Amino acid sequence: MEEKKFVEVRKDEYNIKQFVKRMFGKGKISRVRIEYTPVGEKIVVSTHKPGWIIGKGGEKINELTEVLKKRFKMENPHVDIEEIRHPEFDAQLTADEIALTLERFGAMKYKAASYRVLGKIKNSGALGAELVVAGKLPSDRARVWRFAFGYLKKTGDAAKVVDRAESVANTKQGVVGIKVAILAPGVKVCDQITVDDEFMELVKKNTTFEEVEETVKKIKKKKAKGDKK
Repeated sequence: MEEKKFVEVRKDEYNIKQFVKRMFGKGKISRVRIEYTPVGEKIVVSTHKPGWIIGKGGEKINELTEVLKKRFKMENPHVDIEEIRHPEFDAQLTADEIALTLERFGAMKYKAASYRVLGKIKNSGALGAELVVAGKLPSDRARVWRFAFGYLKKTGDAAKVVDRAESVANTKQGVVGIKVAILAPGVKVCDQITVDDEFMELVKKNTTFEEVEETVKKIKKKKAKGDKK
C-alpha cells in the first residue's frame, strides 16, 4: 500500500508540473519544484521572466492558486517565484528557445538556430555545451545533428553538475527533438585540477609517478578544506 501511495504522489506531482508549464507556455518556465511544509504545499516556479509569470497585481499567481485548489485538491498551495538570472546557462530555457524558433520559422532553420544559441552560451563564458537536434529535419529521413564546444563530462560523478534538458518542436515537416547539456562557469568539477605555481613547484620536487599522484591528492584535500572554511 505504501508503494501505491508513493507512486500516486509522484504522479500527481508530475501532472502539476506539466500543467504549470502548459499554463504559462513553452519557454517561460525552466523548472517547477514542489515542497511540503506544515502549513501547506509550496510550489516554486523557476523563470527568467518573473514579472510575466506574476501578472498585473499578481492576477496570474492568484489564478494558478485557485486552479491548484480546485483541480488538484490542494488545501493551501503557496506559489513562489525563483528568478533565473542567467538564462543562457539554463538547459531547459535553451532547449525551449530552439524549439520555439523551429516552430516559428520551420525546421529549415535548425542550423542557424543551433549555432546562434551555441554562440550565445559560449560568449557568456560557459565551460562547455552540447546541442543535439533530431527528427524530421529537411530530408527524406529523420536525421541527428550535434553542435558542441568546450569541456563536458558525460559519465561519472563529474557529469552530475552538467545541466541537461529536453524539448520538442512540432513543425510542419514533423516532430523535432532537442537535447541540451550545459556546463556553467564557476561549477566545481570533482576531477578538475588547477595547474598553478604552487602545483608546479610541488611536482618538480617529486620524481616518481606515485609521489606526483600523492601530491595531487594533498592539493585536493587542501583546497577542499579551504572551500569549507
